[in-house]
Amino acid sequence: MTAANGNGSTPAIELCNLHRHFGRLRAVDGVSFKAYPGQVVGFIGPNGAGKTTAMRILATLDVPTAGEAFINGYSVIDDPDKVRRIVGFMPDSFGKYANMDVVEYVDFFARAYGLSGTIRQDAVERVLVFTELRKLANKPIKTLSKGMSQRLALGRTLIHDPSVLVLDEPAAGLDPRARIELREMIHRLATDLRKTVLISSHILTELGEICDSAAIIEAGRLLASGTMAEINQAQRASEGRCDGSAISVRVLRDAERLEHLLCQEPCVRNVELREHLATFEFTGDEAELSALLKRLVRSELDVVEFRGRVESLEDAFMAITKGITQ
Repeated sequence: MTAANGNGSTPAIELCNLHRHFGRLRAVDGVSFKAYPGQVVGFIGPNGAGKTTAMRILATLDVPTAGEAFINGYSVIDDPDKVRRIVGFMPDSFGKYANMDVVEYVDFFARAYGLSGTIRQDAVERVLVFTELRKLANKPIKTLSKGMSQRLALGRTLIHDPSVLVLDEPAAGLDPRARIELREMIHRLATDLRKTVLISSHILTELGEICDSAAIIEAGRLLASGTMAEINQAQRASEGRCDGSAISVRVLRDAERLEHLLCQEPCVRNVELREHLATFEFTGDEAELSALLKRLVRSELDVVEFRGRVESLEDAFMAITKGITQ
């Protein structure tokens, strides 16, 4: 088993210099990061970046060419049976067996995990209640909508009550309501049930709302990992940018004059103008920021918005990745 960190907590997920090669293709190339109990970690990258390959290794469905991976301290190579008892893997697509209804499908996987008697019955009921599929228990699974099908896939993943969840594109193809409801379920799994969730998705705006941290991968290599603050700070440092507050100002007109005035300010760096919106980094304190706003208004600019700009997961992704494919 791996060692605990300084706080005495063993990582729920740990990748250590993980490699997976298919001939000359380095699908996963030296990836290392950790996730701790109760965290939701976004695993982000373009198609073909290596996300699914790394997730399959964590789920013991593939083996690495080199390096190691651990679930709650157990090696996916040396202790795959122990890992399978505590990890739940939801692939980006799943099979639907013919002539099964919802409760039969969930019960089938409960039996596959060796659950029996009242323990199995309780597990099936728990999953149906959590996913809100109880009212559809006797509905044939081939008639389910995409959203209900994804709930069923999540229920199958949860049937043995794993402490670690690996979810590969669970929101793909869902309508807005279904995505929001899935996001709320994932949030409950982490906050209420203290499960660790590694989730990949292309919908970065929603992913950014539920993730405690992220790992950004491209062409098999890890480009950044950590909390959003840590990733953005590292990105600013790599670009030689000052560690200032991100501010945005929107005006009704005269955007070019706004840009010119901002560029004259000593505490303003890296001004970017997009139509009537200017964004920049401000290195002064709050009193100096207030004084800046007063100067802009006195210059007879029609300021309609002046606020701090939160750097999003999309911002980090676009800044860090280069569009490289394998």
